[in-house]
Amino acid sequence: MSLRVGEVWQYGDFKFFGTSLAGVRTAISMPEFSLSFDVAQGFPYLFNMTKFFISHGHLDHAAGIPYIISQKMMTSQKAGEFYMPHSLVHPLTEIMGLWSKIEGFPYNFKFVGIKADDEIQINNHHYMKVFPTTHRIESFGYTLFESKKKLKREYLNLHKDQIVEMRKKGVDVNEVVHTPMVSFTGDTQIEFLESRPWVKKSKILIMETTYLDSQRSVARAREWGHTHLDELIPHLDSIESERIVLIHASSRYGVAEMNKHLDEKIPKAHRERVVCFPGR
Repeated sequence: MSLRVGEVWQYGDFKFFGTSLAGVRTAISMPEFSLSFDVAQGFPYLFNMTKFFISHGHLDHAAGIPYIISQKMMTSQKAGEFYMPHSLVHPLTEIMGLWSKIEGFPYNFKFVGIKADDEIQINNHHYMKVFPTTHRIESFGYTLFESKKKLKREYLNLHKDQIVEMRKKGVDVNEVVHTPMVSFTGDTQIEFLESRPWVKKSKILIMETTYLDSQRSVARAREWGHTHLDELIPHLDSIESERIVLIHASSRYGVAEMNKHLDEKIPKAHRERVVCFPGR
């Protein structure tokens, strides 16, 4: 296994940098948006992010929170915003209090408890929306939406001068279109796909798929709150995403073996759009 932590994967205008290995580390950032989905152990590529979306509290996804906070303090950065399940806010605040005593100075941070369907503004044209997932502890997924103002359909055939006149008369000729661009799950069972209608419509779906073959059964995956590749396949026809990015694969699989399983199991009609995230 490579010692380098973090790889780049890009699709269209979206670039992702990070790593995901089941039970070891998961943190995938979108630098252009200054955000990260989960934080693993708190690697340097996360230090300058400003918003962190935590799926759940297991150490391979959330252990780096204190270290990132400490690094931001040391480099005089603005406090990071950490969005997380409500059940995490109190214990993590206590943990930060203990680290503050250990290191001998106060910390500046912002923990925000979230619930399903909450919206968090990212910039003027993008916001994050929360959807429920199913794991052994409280967990959530996140969808990055793009909002754009567009001319209403009924006015598309009008000349621009006519549109200008209508605007002068106070007619609202525009509508805001909300498009799900990137959805991310932490650890979850396959039921997350039905939790909210926009998840399967996301342009890019980044989802946990821990087990890929018969070494671990579907029942075993579900017992631990995970998803098996065999559970994803029946849903491929209904998932509208242009790319389905698999993360959190077990360390028992090398990259070549992972792609071999995809070649063997994914129907040809879908194979091109199902990929493994390269960072391990």
